[in-house]
Amino acid sequence: MNSTPDPTGQQRTKTPLSEAAKSSLSTTRNLFRIFIVTVLGSFFVYQLDVSYLWLAGILTAASFVLGTLLLVRAAKLKESKLVLFGTISGLVVSLVMVLLILATAVFFDQVRAFQECSRQAITDQATSACRIQLEDSLPTQLR
Repeated sequence: MNSTPDPTGQQRTKTPLSEAAKSSLSTTRNLFRIFIVTVLGSFFVYQLDVSYLWLAGILTAASFVLGTLLLVRAAKLKESKLVLFGTISGLVVSLVMVLLILATAVFFDQVRAFQECSRQAITDQATSACRIQLEDSLPTQLR
């Protein structure tokens, strides 16, 4: 049913969207989908291997650009609240990714050694030894 009851007892009908509005909504939805893919892509690429840090950085930068574009577009065109909430949430995740990427870039050699050690660790004791080795390789201010 297209109509919803109004508190005054009258029924409102939804006005059909114009072609320009449909096109704008479609563009916003496509940008939102691409934004979500870049945010998730940067997160999963970061999880793969420290050697792909550059790709995670590129995807994170792309997610910031798309997120900012979407935020402005959703606010200006009064798009869906779900798109606005999703964009803000994605930008927060992207900010966390920036911090992780920067920390990993600063301690690149230590993180790479830890990953190599963790891949070869079969037992919990070996994994714990890798963690201790990582802690010992970091500067004393960060321990």
